[in-house]
Amino acid sequence: MRRNLMVQGTTSHSGKTLLVMAFCKLFADEGYRVAPFKAQNMSLNSSVTKDGAEISRAQALQAFAARIEATVDMNPILLKPKDSKTCQVIVHGKPRIDLSYNDYMMKFAPAEGLEAVKESYDRLSLICDIIVIEGAGSPAEVNLQYDLANMSIAEMTNAPVLLTADIDRGGVFASLVGTISLLNKRQRELVKGLIINKLRGDPDILQPGIDIVQRRTRKHVLGIIPYIQNLALPQEDSLFLEDYRPAPRGKFDIAVIRLPRISNFTDLDPLSAIEDVRLRYVSSAKELGVPDAVIVPGTKNTIKDLKWLLANGLAKEIIEIAKMKVPIIGICGGYQILGKTIQDDRGIEDGSADTLHGLGLLDVHTDFEEYSKTTRNVAVKAIGGGPILEKTNNLTLSGYEIHMGKTVLGPLAKPAFKVVEAEATDGAIDASGLIIGTYLHGFFDNPSLCKALLGYVAIKRGIKEPKQLLRSPHEDWSSSIDLIVKVVRRSLNMDEVHRIVGLNQQSNHDKDPKSG
Repeated sequence: MRRNLMVQGTTSHSGKTLLVMAFCKLFADEGYRVAPFKAQNMSLNSSVTKDGAEISRAQALQAFAARIEATVDMNPILLKPKDSKTCQVIVHGKPRIDLSYNDYMMKFAPAEGLEAVKESYDRLSLICDIIVIEGAGSPAEVNLQYDLANMSIAEMTNAPVLLTADIDRGGVFASLVGTISLLNKRQRELVKGLIINKLRGDPDILQPGIDIVQRRTRKHVLGIIPYIQNLALPQEDSLFLEDYRPAPRGKFDIAVIRLPRISNFTDLDPLSAIEDVRLRYVSSAKELGVPDAVIVPGTKNTIKDLKWLLANGLAKEIIEIAKMKVPIIGICGGYQILGKTIQDDRGIEDGSADTLHGLGLLDVHTDFEEYSKTTRNVAVKAIGGGPILEKTNNLTLSGYEIHMGKTVLGPLAKPAFKVVEAEATDGAIDASGLIIGTYLHGFFDNPSLCKALLGYVAIKRGIKEPKQLLRSPHEDWSSSIDLIVKVVRRSLNMDEVHRIVGLNQQSNHDKDPKSG
């Protein structure tokens, strides 16, 4: 018999994603067939499934925790904001349409959206013992006439709900009581327990507040989860960047251009995890300075972000820095920006027909000729040469592509990579070998590419290379997930969680998670 458990939050960034991840790993360790499910996710950090479909990176990571292959059914609808009023609607892993948020909520979500969600949930139900469902934002957004992510899904699946709140941001008791009070009777009945998350301090001082919350809501607080430091996991959305602080010191200074519509910035996680690296996100020419390397990351709207770069002076500064033999690496939309021209006759990116001159650091031209997206996992080998890529010769490098537009190389550019098992190339490199563009997300997930970049900087500056380089991100993910599971087991009343889910198994808070 298939069972459900849903995690909702009183706010965004309340820890829903990590809790779902923990429950997926915990139940999988107990021998159940588990899958994550998020009906609708809004995120610019996405991933590619084995069959070439696009889903949120968060659900892909939850599948990793559950030790199963990620599929589109775990995230049937992905919304990717293009600007403040419009988003690209991705259904079952493929771009369906661009809509205003109002049209999506009022027209698309209650009809075609709901049908897609039902299809995915039904397919998962056939292969799983437990589906762990994640909500989005808050279930108490009373301005939304139709919410496809929270209580509508709980009601559709008859899932018991655990409601979590972030005490680190303050107002935890008010948010729990307020959220419950704004739900209707049926929705309140579905909430089976409350969780206080991200506590820095002594849990005993919360007891008076917990007593009031339990009395007001008639719901039990199942536990208090402490703030977990130094997790090496990809972030779900750009809210993370609001609180991001670079390491105070670091021998290697890497500047990442913080584009207004930055996407898949998790590409930079492996670099930021290296102790000797100071990874900075910069938004102005004044902040940029003269770093050891510049990375122009992905973007959901290449043309608008290129206009932003040109207007605020960053484009000019990047061009000047390139003359100093500073490596400049563009990934996906950043690769397109490094080129000579970007043509969008159909207004696919910017909403109106446009052709812009890029930074001109690579002799490439990008054309958004049709509303279609390349999404695939890919393995490549470096063929571009130069002082960075030549250090990875004969190594197979892996990553994934998620992009619109077709890029053609001119005579002054060489392909950077050869696609393995295909008559195709990826990216471009200039004559110096220091300006590199690629469509390969997960570029720095390959330790050899981190080592090659920082090795060049070390030689140029006459300093030692970092030692901490050859660790795969997957190893860090596994260690972090194991830590989260350990903390959750010890912090929550897991016997009560099992009872809520409808499982007979008793849990021991202190037992080894792998012992089942």
